[in-house]
Amino acid sequence: MKTTAYFREQVLRKRPYLRMEWIEETLKSPIFKSIQSDGRVRFWSRPAELGGRALRVVTLADGETVHNAFPDRDFDVP
Repeated sequence: MKTTAYFREQVLRKRPYLRMEWIEETLKSPIFKSIQSDGRVRFWSRPAELGGRALRVVTLADGETVHNAFPDRDFDVP
């Protein structure tokens, strides 16, 4: 899986509980997907291990390179 330096150096350091398999599954089978105004792509899933909270994964515009990932407490499927 491709990742940005920001993801490797900042996100994983701040959120060591994140599992790469959750991120891979989110990219493969999102429950929702949207494109930001800057072209980055947001993907959401609900890994059972997060206790019902959604996981948001943000990629670069290519839809593959992971830039950010975090539990999204405000997510509600539109």
